[in-house]
Amino acid sequence: MIPTLLPIGFIVLLVWPISGSQYSNTHCVGGRTAITHLFEWKWSEIAKECERFLGPYGYCGVQISPCAEHKILPNRPWVERYQPVSYKLVTRSGNEADFKDMVERCNKMGVRIYADVVVNHMSAEGGTGYGTAGSSYDTYTLHYPGVPYGPNDFNGHSECRTADLGIYNYNNAIEVRNCRLLGMPDLRLSSDYVRGEIAGFFNHLIDLGVAGIRVDGAKHMWPGDIAAVLAKTKNLRTDIYGAGKRMFVYQEVIDMGSEPIKASEYIGDGRVTNFIFGAKLAEIFRKKNPMKYLKNWGEGWGMMKSGDAVTFLDNHDNQRGTGGGGSVLTHWEPRAYKLATAFMLAHPYGFPRIVSSYEYNKADFEDGPPHNADFSIKDILIKADMSCGNGWSCEHRWRQIYNMVAFRNKAGGDGLSNWWSGGDYQIAFSRGNKAFIAMNLDGFDINANLNTGLPGGTYCDVISGNLENGRCTGKTIQVGGDGKAHINVGHSWEDPMIAIHIGARQGSSPSRVG
Repeated sequence: MIPTLLPIGFIVLLVWPISGSQYSNTHCVGGRTAITHLFEWKWSEIAKECERFLGPYGYCGVQISPCAEHKILPNRPWVERYQPVSYKLVTRSGNEADFKDMVERCNKMGVRIYADVVVNHMSAEGGTGYGTAGSSYDTYTLHYPGVPYGPNDFNGHSECRTADLGIYNYNNAIEVRNCRLLGMPDLRLSSDYVRGEIAGFFNHLIDLGVAGIRVDGAKHMWPGDIAAVLAKTKNLRTDIYGAGKRMFVYQEVIDMGSEPIKASEYIGDGRVTNFIFGAKLAEIFRKKNPMKYLKNWGEGWGMMKSGDAVTFLDNHDNQRGTGGGGSVLTHWEPRAYKLATAFMLAHPYGFPRIVSSYEYNKADFEDGPPHNADFSIKDILIKADMSCGNGWSCEHRWRQIYNMVAFRNKAGGDGLSNWWSGGDYQIAFSRGNKAFIAMNLDGFDINANLNTGLPGGTYCDVISGNLENGRCTGKTIQVGGDGKAHINVGHSWEDPMIAIHIGARQGSSPSRVG
């Protein structure tokens, strides 16, 4: 492994194919550039959030929890959503009518819906019962009449050579892709019938107006099988997206560089989730690797091309210590988390996703969402300060995060410029002439005259406050006609950073999109 203090960053010797899959268009509108994952939210609550917050505050879209009928487990853990019984759109989050209403209302606000789809497997072995839509299942005989699937639709010993069909060796790509993940029956995606059923599920989502899908467990499927399924899908609805548009696809491929299955294999099928991204930022913002080495962040650290990457600090898996490791930053470390999220949103690399969590029991990996006595999911309580209650964390509503979404929108396609570092853990940079950020995790303050690249004027620091009625509610930064400003960032501040952009200049109306 490369020593962490090398300024050239984290290097992985990979050859990345040319980016630009037909499934890589995010379909964001109005200059929007970031999404949130409203983990375990009800469809009705997502529809309301699109209208009251996500649309007005410049979010491009929402990744939702799995939307297909699933197994019902005791005490209703979140993992039950990842054990499908059929492709009927009835889940803990609502029925198909609720789903359709959510998609329509969010699209009207310019907020896209990306469905989390689980098509590598069906519900775990060892049981019979009924799913959330009333479909029966028998995991002993591999019968799922709600699709329908039968025993011939699953991989067996002719495809998987382990005694119990389980995965034990992650250095064996055939085993990882043909055997059972955590004991869940592995679908035979080489079958044209299975491909057709999955494509039919996707096409139904397209008919309802979704913009794209996150493919759960893509690492456990052959890239060619995913491509064959996608080839059977329709174009997106022309009344929403225009003619000839393909759905946005991003695939969960956990590739930390040590296994034979590589994220680069999946680029032709859409974008890929970049797990190295969050792990390396966690090291930096926990002060285990100097922040100044972020100067060549992204492709300069051996990562996939920016246009192929979906980036994030944490997700619903790894914030609980699994699915890519337990070293990531989460909302339980708010100071470092806000700093790292601000950097992710300020930097031009990748397509960023912000998870919106709930206050789970850290001792219980499977702890489900806030619920009522009957285990129905609780509504989202919105407080006067715009934060959430009822056990919901709502990181996407933290001022230091939603204002950085606006920062990213305003920066648009402008690259990184005016890089400055004043110590191992002091950095500043601009995004062309539209936005500027300075961050400080060192043991002394930043007090420096820096080139912000922005036009002259008085700007609102969007970390400490907002632009309201033409005035700043937090700190102000005076930028001269030459683009320079005196920048002060205290090392002991709760949020040791400042950020300004052209949509938050004093005397103007706030603007959160490009």
